Amino acid sequence: MRVVVPFAAEQPKTRLSSVLSPDERRTFARAMLDDVLAVVHDAGHDPVVLATAPFESDSTGNEILRDTPVVVDDRPLSLAVNSVLSETDVPVAVVMSDLPLATRESLQRLTAVDSEIVIAPGRGGGTNALVVRHADFRVDYHGVSYRDHLHVARDVGASVETVDSFRLATDVDEPTDLVEVLLHSDGDTTQWLVDAGFDLDSTGGRVGVRRD
Repeated sequence: MRVVVPFAAEQPKTRLSSVLSPDERRTFARAMLDDVLAVVHDAGHDPVVLATAPFESDSTGNEILRDTPVVVDDRPLSLAVNSVLSETDVPVAVVMSDLPLATRESLQRLTAVDSEIVIAPGRGGGTNALVVRHADFRVDYHGVSYRDHLHVARDVGASVETVDSFRLATDVDEPTDLVEVLLHSDGDTTQWLVDAGFDLDSTGGRVGVRRD
């Protein structure tokens, strides 16, 4: 199985701009990518990073990232992923790079399902991880992509199954998502947040984050 990890290398995580500077968003996104690549390797696969632009893959000193192939494709996400799907005749897993809660077990659970299309939806209707074993299936990440991917699978006659996973459903886009990282992860992403001064804040009733 080929595992592709899309990565926005230029201006990642703009919705975190209220709590992180542009440089911080880039290094934070890299920390999440490191975590995802480590988990993919731990699950027994050799990932390929599908990046929107070239980037210094060894700047963090992370050995896994340094040894991971990087393919640059500056087209929109759907076009870039569909190019991968059209050029290979082996199953393809697409795992987003902003899933720092992902674990070996959650990825193995995803890839173990033998349906032609396997979807791990994100909160809010996105598609956070996907396995494609059908030659005619193509992705469409615009809008409510989870629902759209169900429709595409049925239109091409592919069997489809949804994997309900908290760890794969938790992508990090908003400041409130940082709570889940601090609570449920102990990887590079969590360490980055701690080093940057972030901590849990339970003084207001609902748990949030504060920065010292």
